[in-house]
Amino acid sequence: MTDNRNETLESNPAPTGSLAVALDHAERLLAVDARLAEEQAREILKVVRGEPNAILLLCRALRRQGKADEAREILQDAVTARPGWAEGHAELGLALAGVGKSLAAIKAFERALSLDPNLSNAWRALGDQFTLAGDTKAADRAYARHITSDVKDPELLNAGLALAEGRIAVAEQGLRDYLKRHPTDVMAIRMLGEVAARIGRYGDAETLLERSVELAPSFAAARHNLAIVRMRLNKAQEALDDVQTLLKAEPQNPSYKILQSAALVRVGDYEQAIRNYETLLKEYPNQPKSWMSFGHALKTVGRTQDSIDAYGKCIALAPELGEAYWSLANLKTYRFDKTVIDTMRAQLERDDLAEEDRLHLHFALGKALEDEGAYEESFENYRLGNEIGQRRVDYDEDETTLRVERARATYTRALFEERKGQGCPAPDPIFVLGMPRAGSTLIEQILSSHSQVEGTMELPDIMAIAKRLAGKAKTGDESKYPEIVLSLSPDELRALGEEYLERTRIQRKTQRPFFIDKMPNNFAHVGLIRLILPNAKIIDARRHPLACCFSGFKQHFAHGQNFSYGLTRIGRYYSDYVGLMKHFDEALPGGVHRVIYEELVAQPEREIRRLLDFCGLAFEPACLAFHETERAVRTASSEQVRQPLYAGGVDHWRNYEPWLGDLKTALGPVLNAYPDAP
Repeated sequence: MTDNRNETLESNPAPTGSLAVALDHAERLLAVDARLAEEQAREILKVVRGEPNAILLLCRALRRQGKADEAREILQDAVTARPGWAEGHAELGLALAGVGKSLAAIKAFERALSLDPNLSNAWRALGDQFTLAGDTKAADRAYARHITSDVKDPELLNAGLALAEGRIAVAEQGLRDYLKRHPTDVMAIRMLGEVAARIGRYGDAETLLERSVELAPSFAAARHNLAIVRMRLNKAQEALDDVQTLLKAEPQNPSYKILQSAALVRVGDYEQAIRNYETLLKEYPNQPKSWMSFGHALKTVGRTQDSIDAYGKCIALAPELGEAYWSLANLKTYRFDKTVIDTMRAQLERDDLAEEDRLHLHFALGKALEDEGAYEESFENYRLGNEIGQRRVDYDEDETTLRVERARATYTRALFEERKGQGCPAPDPIFVLGMPRAGSTLIEQILSSHSQVEGTMELPDIMAIAKRLAGKAKTGDESKYPEIVLSLSPDELRALGEEYLERTRIQRKTQRPFFIDKMPNNFAHVGLIRLILPNAKIIDARRHPLACCFSGFKQHFAHGQNFSYGLTRIGRYYSDYVGLMKHFDEALPGGVHRVIYEELVAQPEREIRRLLDFCGLAFEPACLAFHETERAVRTASSEQVRQPLYAGGVDHWRNYEPWLGDLKTALGPVLNAYPDAP
C-alpha cells in the first residue's frame, strides 16, 4: 500500500455534496452487490485519497467477497496513519477475524472500544471472538456492554451498566421498575432475561427472552441469548431451531456456528456436528477450544486417533489449557509420553495458571503417573485436583442424606400398591442407573447391541421433571419433592410419563421399540419413574465400593457429580445410594434388576442372559460381542466399552489402598456387606 493512500482528507478536498452522494451510492450498492460497491469505493479514493468512510466501505465490500486479507492490509496501513480512528480499528478487527486471527482481532476491537466505547457492533463482535476463543466470561461481559451501547434511555442505561459490571441486584430492580412503565420494551425484557440467566433462573430467562423475540422476531441478540438459555435447560432441539434462524441472517457468524455445533452434539447428530467443526476450523484454525470440542465429537463416534490429533492441536495452540490434557487422559486408553508429562509438570509450576486449568492438569497428570506405576505421586495429583474441585462446587452431604430419607418415607410399598396401573403404560424406556463408574456404560453397550434396543445417552429429563415438581424458585427455598407425588392424580402421573417420552423422542434415531436412559443419578428417582412409567425396566449397576468410589474420585466429571470431589464425600454418597436402593428392593420386589460388575466380568454370558431375561428380550450373540457395536458413546467409558471385557481392572484400586482410609471410614458397614446392603 502506498503512502498516498494514507493522506488525509484535507490534502485532497472534494465538494462535500458530491462526496456524500458518492458515499451514499456506495453504501446502497453494498447491500446488493459487493463487487460494485468495491469499485465505487475505489473511485472515491482516487479522488479523495485516504477518505475514512470510503476506506471503511471498501473494506466491508472486500470482506463480503471473501477478501478479508486484502481488507486487513488496507486497514493496518490506515490505522497506523490514524491511530485514534476507532471505526478503523473496529473494521480491522472484523478483517482479522475473517482470516482466522482471533487474538489479533480481540486486540483490535479492544483498541477501538478504548477509543469509543459506544461502538455497539464492536462490542458484539468482541463477544463473538471471545466465544470462539472459549472465554465465555469475557464474552458475557462484551455482550452485556453491547446491550448498554444500544440504550439511550438514562434509566435503562444505568440498569444495563449495572448488569455489565456484575451488580445483578441493582440491575434487576432497575429493570423491573422500568418495565412496570414500559412493559413492551424489548431491550429491557432482554436485559432482564440476561439477569435471570446470570443467577441461574433459566426458566424465567427463557420466558422473558421468548417474549422479547415474540415482540421483535428480528431481534438477533435476544434470540441468541434464548438459544444459550435453552441449551442450559437441555432443550437442545429448540436451541438448534433458534440458531438456524440466526444463521439465515448471518450465515458466517462464528458464535452461531459454535452454538449450532454444540446443539447438534446434544441432539445426537454427531456427524453433522463434525462437519460443522471441520468447516469452522478451516476458517478459524487457531482456536484451541474449537479443536477441543471437535475432539470431543470425534471421540464420541469412535474416531479415536482423529480425536487424539484434535486434542494435540489444541495443546500446541494453548499448552496451558488443562482440559485438553484431561481429554486425552479421559480416553482411558491413551498413554502420555515423557515429553508431555514434563510439559504438564511445567505448566503446574506457573504462578499465573488459571484454577480450572490447574484442576484439569492435576487429574491428567494423576492418570499419566498411574499408567507409569507411580501410584503415590499419582494419588497426590488426584488429591490436589479434588481439593480444587471441592472449592469450585456447592455440595452438602447432609442434604443428600436428607433427600434419601424423604424418598424412603414417601415411596412406600403401600403407595405403589395403591397406584398400581396408573401412569403411562408405554414399555419403551430402560433405565440404567446407580453410581457413576459402576459399569452403566458397559450395560448400555451390551443392551444397545440388541436389535430391539437403542442406546441414547445420559438423559436429563427425569431430573428435569423432578426439579419442576420441587417448585423451588431459588436456592434455599423448601422443596416440595418428593412428597408432592402423593397428591398427583392418575391423569397427572400419566401426563408426566407421556411428557418424558415426548422430551426424549429427539434422542431416538431408529425405530427400535426400546431405548436406554443411562443417567446414573436417576437412582434417586426410582419411585417417580415407577409411578409415571410403571412398565419401564430399571437396572441398577453396582460395583465394589472401593473400586467404584476411587474411580469416581480420580474422574473429573464435566458437570453434575459434585459429590465426587473428596473420598469422604463420595463414600457417604455411595452409602446413601445403597441404602435407598435397598429400600426400593423392599418396596418394589423384583422391580429393579441389579448387575454386579465383577460378576458380569467373570461370567459375561450368564449375566447378559439374566439381564436380557429381565428386559423381556431374547438372547442375541451380538450382545456378547458388544465391543464390535458401532454407535456414539458420550461417557468417560467410551473407549473402554469398545474393547472386550478385561478382568485385570477389577482390583486396580488396590494400588492406592494405603491412601483410602477416609473412604473406608465414610463407607462404613456398606463396605463389608458388598454386594448386599447392610
